[in-house]
Amino acid sequence: MGSGKVTEQLDWNGKKVTVAGLGVSGIPAARVLHGRGALVTVVNDGDDERSRAQAAELEAEGITVRLGDGATLPSGTELIVTTPGWRPDKPLFAAAAEAGVEIWGDVELAWRLRGPDAAPWLAVTGTNGKTTTVRMLASILEAAGLRTAAVGNIGVSLLDAVLGEETYDVLAVELSSYQLHWAPSIRVHSAAVLNLAPDHLDWHGSMEAYAADKGRIYEGNQVACVYNVADQVTEDLVREADVEEGCRAIGFTLGTPGPSQLGVVEGILVDRAFVENRQKNAQELAEVADVQPPAPHNIANALAAAALARAFGVEAKAVRDGLKAFRPDPHRIELVEEVQGVAYVDDSKATNTHAAEASLAAYDPIVWIAGGLAKGATFDDLVLKSAKRLRGAVLIGADRALIREALARHAPEVPVVDLDRTDTEAMSEAVREAARLARPGDTVLLAPACASMDMFTDYNKRGEVFADAVRALAATGDA
Repeated sequence: MGSGKVTEQLDWNGKKVTVAGLGVSGIPAARVLHGRGALVTVVNDGDDERSRAQAAELEAEGITVRLGDGATLPSGTELIVTTPGWRPDKPLFAAAAEAGVEIWGDVELAWRLRGPDAAPWLAVTGTNGKTTTVRMLASILEAAGLRTAAVGNIGVSLLDAVLGEETYDVLAVELSSYQLHWAPSIRVHSAAVLNLAPDHLDWHGSMEAYAADKGRIYEGNQVACVYNVADQVTEDLVREADVEEGCRAIGFTLGTPGPSQLGVVEGILVDRAFVENRQKNAQELAEVADVQPPAPHNIANALAAAALARAFGVEAKAVRDGLKAFRPDPHRIELVEEVQGVAYVDDSKATNTHAAEASLAAYDPIVWIAGGLAKGATFDDLVLKSAKRLRGAVLIGADRALIREALARHAPEVPVVDLDRTDTEAMSEAVREAARLARPGDTVLLAPACASMDMFTDYNKRGEVFADAVRALAATGDA
């Protein structure tokens, strides 16, 4: 359970650092570096009221802020620290490359600022399921009596975790492809890539570049590279990674596991990786029923979390106890209510086709509520795979026509209600129309396969409005 390699402590005094972007990671990075004696300049594309207020706070602390110009490299810059949202093709980064200036992300900064007794990282990435898996992992580690936190894109910020007064035995770290792109030197204890599907391609430029950034998480792993047996690309990334001597490839599968895999046998999650004589032996970890909700993709998340915990030496009992104690975040396959024999499930977090496919695979038959901002996605493959499960579909949002056309091509027998409205009552009408199509035993599933910002502030708000509409339906009995 060693902490792994800790990077050399840097002398920041007088170092000219440019922080690219205000926002949730840029502001703390600027403050941390300023506190270490760096000469910090924050550059930001925007020059709105919020940015000006943030800039005024930082300038009062002695930090230079330049608003409305995120393209020009400040004179004398020795290092850029960027927020994850800034795309690699930004002019600022081209100027940095020309000047030979290194670019770090917030994760790289946190890694470089770790102390000599820093907690090791167990890291998770993937197109879908990252947050759930990291929170499951933290629950398992806590059940084992370890001091831990779920950090990265969730919970405690990485900078706070590595610089705060609280000490940890191990950190459960969620890393996005954006963060991994700008994190060249992180070397974690063990890592998992859950799955890979086209996403954020506008940011990365291609599927190959996206996969390569995800694969960075395996570089320098010490004990285990955890991959998804059902997703060949994740195993390919393990094969391509340069890892520490003795690091092992560990697969997880919803089927019967082979040696060096975790999987499922007759409703039991079992480990054939971290046991003696794995050719013949298996260790029972938990029951499928211990995982909530027990949807297939969530069982896969649990297996990945269990693999990372076992790689860290956690006993089987803690895996079971941690999974039993875990409850998913809202709007992730959350049963809202059952009304007249029909289950209403909120998976507003299914903001892309890959997540929606996993959600649709968990129920049958389904009245599907879908639509929103497609972000360049196509829906033919999703509809083809899910058509036989659909009782009906209710479509909302700006890009609903793309889903309607895919349904017409591949599931013409499925009745479709197309709601041409984006006002606050649109979701209520969608729920009422879904109730009209549904029969007892069916599931009305909000799995939009699209982003929410055309109609709602975020997927949380979309899920809340759906749940409110379902409760209103239950109250009236009008189903």
